[in-house]
Amino acid sequence: MQIIKSGKQGFGGRAFALVVTVIVMQLVFAAGAFAVQGRISEQSVDLLTRTGKAMAEISGAVKPAIVNIATSRTVKVQGGAEMFDDPFFRRFFGDNFNRQKQPRERKASGLGSGVIVSTDGYIVTNFHVVKDADEIKVTLSDKREFNGKVVGSDPKTEISIVKIEAKGLPTLPWGDSDRLQVGEIVLAVGSPYGLNQTVTMGIVSAIGRANVGIADYEDFIQTDAAINPGNSGGAMVNVRGELVGINTAIYSTSGGYQGIGFAIPSNMIKTIMDSLVRKGKVVRGWLGVSIQKVTPELSKQFNVKDEAGVLISDTFENGPADKAGLRRGDVIIEYDGRKVDEPYQIRNMVAGNAPGEEHALKVLREGQPLVVKVIVGELPGDLKAEPGDYQNVFRGIGVQDINPELSRKMNIPARIKGVIITDLDENSPASAILMQGDVVQEINKKRIGSVREYQEVVSRIAKDEDVLMLIFRNGASVFITLSNK
Repeated sequence: MQIIKSGKQGFGGRAFALVVTVIVMQLVFAAGAFAVQGRISEQSVDLLTRTGKAMAEISGAVKPAIVNIATSRTVKVQGGAEMFDDPFFRRFFGDNFNRQKQPRERKASGLGSGVIVSTDGYIVTNFHVVKDADEIKVTLSDKREFNGKVVGSDPKTEISIVKIEAKGLPTLPWGDSDRLQVGEIVLAVGSPYGLNQTVTMGIVSAIGRANVGIADYEDFIQTDAAINPGNSGGAMVNVRGELVGINTAIYSTSGGYQGIGFAIPSNMIKTIMDSLVRKGKVVRGWLGVSIQKVTPELSKQFNVKDEAGVLISDTFENGPADKAGLRRGDVIIEYDGRKVDEPYQIRNMVAGNAPGEEHALKVLREGQPLVVKVIVGELPGDLKAEPGDYQNVFRGIGVQDINPELSRKMNIPARIKGVIITDLDENSPASAILMQGDVVQEINKKRIGSVREYQEVVSRIAKDEDVLMLIFRNGASVFITLSNK
């Protein structure tokens, strides 16, 4: 199974034929409009004509706000033709012939889509569409081209905001993604395979899809609307022509469309965009708790009926939850009156709140209901460290604190403490030795328990200093050495 991000990879569909079939069946059985001796009833023709005109009207209203995004970026590749590795050539030209010490650079291109959401040129797209781009070309529906600039990105939700210098642009109105219902008709608009202004139709197959493995914060709309490579960043709209989602990825075993696509809901996008444009970064709310799903076994132990809610497995000392009196073992069943059944739900709810706001949590403590008021804090930036600019062997390494979800997904035993490597630049001095998923337990015999401790230790390591590390990999702890020489 593959989850494919569709900016440079994408989606496809059969939904229109299914919808037409349903309409025809309704006519046959409800209106009694039968085709007799090869003739089609006027009722059928009229209904299908009106349906077709309605879809054409929606498409015509939506397409002007959908853009094509073409990117180029510089990538480094190892040089040297394979034939010069043959012993015959080395015999005559020497072992160092055609061996380039520095990687060669080449230009790589990509295609995706975007949605104009303001008349002065703000465009929503996917992060992976514009990631590491040196140049961004935005083509409008009227064939005009503009240079685009990324004004903000949020890899945790796969959202980027691109700006072009233009005025009076067509836009899409925002829709309320929280009102979407399974079975509702939606249209997907984008540039699959570079074919601009392509419209496909389908239904909302599911809502609230999480744990897909695409982003850190997931609350996807699932659809069977036909989406293919190049559709990433394109619009998902409802029958009112409102933007309810941004097409992002597909489930596929072949790399092509198989009827399962995912879109980021518009309400999440609006929150992220507002923060990126106004503050230059995403400010997320934070409770300061570690949470997990309530399993049948846990529901019995904590006296929870119907396996409802999420279990608090730990609280951060002096964090918002700790200050409010929440405890390990409390089960959160509601947040501001909204039912909570999955960890991702409350995580997304809290992340969308502004720090300093007070919110009400309904919890079960030893089986008894209790309402706790919590003042939401700001998600600390040091819970995850992006690849650093350290001038030592740790250059280009990004790490993150270990949480229960990561421990479960990566089978990390509870006894293992440290930080997990989440990013590793190919040009890092450690790229040939360390791997994504390694848990850093010790550096130079100093225990590492958090990202902050990691940063404190790494920042004091000299440029040419050799390093001894204890890491956890493939179920075992091993010592390794790193050298920048």
